[in-house]
Amino acid sequence: MVLGILGVVLGLSGIWLSSQLPNYRLNGVVRQIRADLLAARAQAVRKRRDVRIVFRDPQRYDIWDDKNNDKKRDPDEVEIRSILKEFPGVAIEFNRKRDLIFKPRGTASNLGTIKVSNAFGEKAITIAITGRVKVDDPRA
Repeated sequence: MVLGILGVVLGLSGIWLSSQLPNYRLNGVVRQIRADLLAARAQAVRKRRDVRIVFRDPQRYDIWDDKNNDKKRDPDEVEIRSILKEFPGVAIEFNRKRDLIFKPRGTASNLGTIKVSNAFGEKAITIAITGRVKVDDPRA
């Protein structure tokens, strides 16, 4: 009897957990991108040079630290981030055509909004001119 009840409870919790997986993936991507943006801003301030974030496609973005300030991408200056393996089904989109740039004073240029979405919904990460990174949930 106890094993039967335990089996039913475990079965129902598995169904609930699988329905929540898209939500966990969406939140995971938002946390990763926000952390990368804050780290890029801190790096720009610490090293006193521009750090760029380049959104390549819906699953990949690059963090570019121009170490020699030549405004050319050298192989050791670009760190590629991909969300495809860890967070399948989630897409990212930056609403600007140009790169997001964090300046040595902590400010941002080409500011805008990064939209993160999947089957569960969407969230927006807004970058202000002051360099502030804010997560907005349109459903809230």
